[in-house]
Amino acid sequence: MIASRTTELPEGLQTVDEALHRTRFRILPFLGPAFIACVAYIDPGNFATNIAGGSKFGYTLVWVIVASNLMAMLIQTLSAKLGIATGRNLPEVCREQLPRRVSFGLWLQAEAIAMATDLAEFLGAAVGFHLLFGFGLFPSAVLTGIAAFGILGLQRYGVRLLEAVIAAIVGVIGACYLGELIFSNPDLGQVGRHALVPGFSGSESVLLAVGILGATVMPHVIYLHSALTSRRIDCRDDGERSRVLRFERLDVIVALGLAGLVNMAMLAIAAKLFHTPALAGLHAIGEGHAELGHLVGGGAALAFAVALLASGASSSSVGTYAGQVVMAGFIRVRVSLWLRRAVTMLPALALLAAGTNPTDALVLSQVVLAFGIPFALVPLVAITSDRDVMGVHVNSRVTTLVAVAVAGLVTLLNVFLLGQQLLG
Repeated sequence: MIASRTTELPEGLQTVDEALHRTRFRILPFLGPAFIACVAYIDPGNFATNIAGGSKFGYTLVWVIVASNLMAMLIQTLSAKLGIATGRNLPEVCREQLPRRVSFGLWLQAEAIAMATDLAEFLGAAVGFHLLFGFGLFPSAVLTGIAAFGILGLQRYGVRLLEAVIAAIVGVIGACYLGELIFSNPDLGQVGRHALVPGFSGSESVLLAVGILGATVMPHVIYLHSALTSRRIDCRDDGERSRVLRFERLDVIVALGLAGLVNMAMLAIAAKLFHTPALAGLHAIGEGHAELGHLVGGGAALAFAVALLASGASSSSVGTYAGQVVMAGFIRVRVSLWLRRAVTMLPALALLAAGTNPTDALVLSQVVLAFGIPFALVPLVAITSDRDVMGVHVNSRVTTLVAVAVAGLVTLLNVFLLGQQLLG
């Protein structure tokens, strides 16, 4: 089916004035898009990489989470700004501004990255069902599919309900990790020190840092966020767009700030409990759950399983939306969300049926994701720095310089990772 626009997801308020006067808390009507995006920043891939980082290197890599979260805030703000300023999403603008072959190539790699993303999220939710209810992994994967279809069904009632449910899920995940922090009592002084002081512990820690980066800066939500803001509110002029953009920046700070705290809590708990000679090699999510129950108690283990299930089911559904935006934007083809969800379930079901270790697949998927970041980030920076496209909302020189530095750093890390993989 050929579509002239990518998706009707961002249904919502008609005018800025209506949005500002609908509630006494003026920011509330503008909250939502960043919360949908932030689910991808606390997905099961983060569980795997953070457990591995904390158990093997203690608190050393906390700064990687802080740095990547700040990068994510910048990137998601640029994505939201693109949607607000142009009324179109990143794949649409890429198709309009770039040569056809380049746009088609970007679509192909975006689909490959989406497959890796969905694999991680689907497997993570299946492991969550397994840990919570004791079902086998394959039946748990079937239940994950049912849960994902249930969340997708919410879009029939409007995107606002979906945003509210996703925000509630983020709150559940945050509450679970707050409880685990209280149970495990990590050294917050060490967390604070390593959050501010960069450092590595050998080449293996660099490899894992790139995996953490891949799990924290997610390519598919760079595309999705611009779609969620592109036609959310009807802005009549640049002044109204500027007002909306100020509120969307707050949306990003609140949502991704919460996601960053959850990620830091994950790594800190693993560093406190698992960074011992006996557990230093621990990286499997199932082993982490078991050791958490053994060392801290059943309440902490239950919170861990609930958070994993919630993150996997919700982020898998968000990934399906992102895939629809990518396909429709780059090549103007739109398929049913239900069909896309059914097709993307198949690789995960096949891996589980074959007995593949879910945690190994999760960690590998995060490394694959790290390679996809520049292909989404470079076009985003280039387009939001183009005055012909963005008008008065074009990036400032400082913003452009910082964004270029972020893109360059990510690219260099990926080159290092490729070299390590080839030498290995």
